[in-house]
Amino acid sequence: MKVGRLGAGSLALLLGACAGRVVPPSVEAASPARTVRPMRPVVHPSAVTAEPSVRTLTPGRIVAATPLLAAPVTPVVGATTAAAAGVVPGPAVASLPLDRRQAAAALGAFRRSCPGLMRRTDPTGLTRGADWQPACAAAASAGEPGDFFARYFETVQVGDGKAFATGYYEPEIAGSLEERPGSVPIYARPADLVDVDLGRFADDLKGRSVRGKVEGGKLVLYDDRTQIEEGSLAARAPVLAWAADPIEFFFLQIQGSGRVRLPDGRVLRIGYDTQNGRGYTGIGKLMRDRGLLGPGQTSMQGIVAWLRAHPDEGRAIMRENKSFVFFRELSGAPIGAMGYAVDGQVSAAVDVKFVPLGAPVYLSMDRADATGLWVAQDTGGAIKGSNRFDTFWGAGQAAATVAGGMAARGTALLLLPVGTVQRLQAGQGYGQGAPATQP
Repeated sequence: MKVGRLGAGSLALLLGACAGRVVPPSVEAASPARTVRPMRPVVHPSAVTAEPSVRTLTPGRIVAATPLLAAPVTPVVGATTAAAAGVVPGPAVASLPLDRRQAAAALGAFRRSCPGLMRRTDPTGLTRGADWQPACAAAASAGEPGDFFARYFETVQVGDGKAFATGYYEPEIAGSLEERPGSVPIYARPADLVDVDLGRFADDLKGRSVRGKVEGGKLVLYDDRTQIEEGSLAARAPVLAWAADPIEFFFLQIQGSGRVRLPDGRVLRIGYDTQNGRGYTGIGKLMRDRGLLGPGQTSMQGIVAWLRAHPDEGRAIMRENKSFVFFRELSGAPIGAMGYAVDGQVSAAVDVKFVPLGAPVYLSMDRADATGLWVAQDTGGAIKGSNRFDTFWGAGQAAATVAGGMAARGTALLLLPVGTVQRLQAGQGYGQGAPATQP
C-alpha cells in the first residue's frame, strides 16, 4: 500500500495529488455482478482545540527546550529534509495525554517496525539505525506502554510543527474472476514494464528513477490510463480479477490496496505492486477548478455522485489522471511501505525525508479522532513535506466514513530516541543538511 502503498484519503487528496485512497460505497442500482451498499455520510466528530507549535525556530538550528504552549515558529522555506527544516525540542513524553489503548497499539506497531527501523538509512538526517536499538530492545518485553514511551523517547517539532492529516482505508469493491458485462480488468504488473534507476548512470541523479517500456531499442513512456482502459494491455499483462464498477476500481487504485468481494462471498485481497510511471492528477481539483462541484458537493460522496450522474464526462475526467496502478495478490493483512502489516487507527503514511519510517508521532489536532500516538509505517505520492500525515483507519464502512472526511489540522511532535536532542544541539546531525550548533 501506500499500504505497500496503501495511501491517502480525504477530499484534500482528491483535490490534490496522489495517495487519496478512499473508494466510496456504490449508490447506483446493482448489476448482476455487484452488491449495492448504501452511501453513508462523512463522519465529522466534535472538534477539539489543537495545541499550538512549540516556539520560534532558528533556521537550520536546534534551540533550547520550551513548553508545548509557546510562540509560533517561523518555517524554513524550501527545506527538503527534517534536518534542513530544523527541529525544536518539545515537551516530555510523560506530559502528553496518551490514551492507553492507542499507546498499546502504537507499541505493537513500533515493535513490529523495529527491524526495518534499525536497518534503514534515515533520509531525515536526524537518526541512524543504532540510535533506535535501546528502544527496540526494550520494546520486545515492554509492559506499560506509556512508561515505555516516556522512558525511551523525547519529542521534537520539525519546522513550524503545523500538521495536516488526512485519512485512508482498505476499500472493498465487488468483482469476479471472470469477465462480466461492464466489468474492468484488475491488472498485475505487465512483463514489459521497465524500472530504471537513474542513479546508476549519473551521480547527480541518485534517488531518481523512471518507468517505461522499450520500443525500437529506446525507452519510451508506458501506456497511459486511456490506452490501458481501451485495451492496450489485453495480451501484455495478467488479469488478477475483474472489477464490477469502473468508478469503484478507480478509487481503489488511488487507495493502493483493497478487497475484491467475489460472487460466492470469497474475498481476494490485492495490494499495490507498481504503476505505469505516469504522473498523478487529482480529479477533485480539476472538477473544483472547472466549477463542476456546487455547494455541498465538495466531498468524496459529492465527487462520486457527480461522476455517476455524468458518465461520459466523468470517464473523460478520470482519464486525465494518466497514472494507472498494477496490483498483486495479498495473502494476509495490508502491508505498508516498510514491508510490515499496518494497523487501523495507529499506522500513518509520511514523507520519509521528514519522519523516519517506523518512528512514533504524537498528533494534537482539531479533531479528537486524529489526536494521539501514531507510528509512521507507510508512504504515499501526495504525502510530501514536513508534518504531513495520512492516517490509516482499517477496513469496513466505519473506516470509510472516517477516512473520507478526515482533514485535521494541528501540531505534530516526532518521538525520537533519548539523546537525539543533545546530539543535535552539539551539531552532530547525520546526513546532508543536519542542524548546526546554536551560536
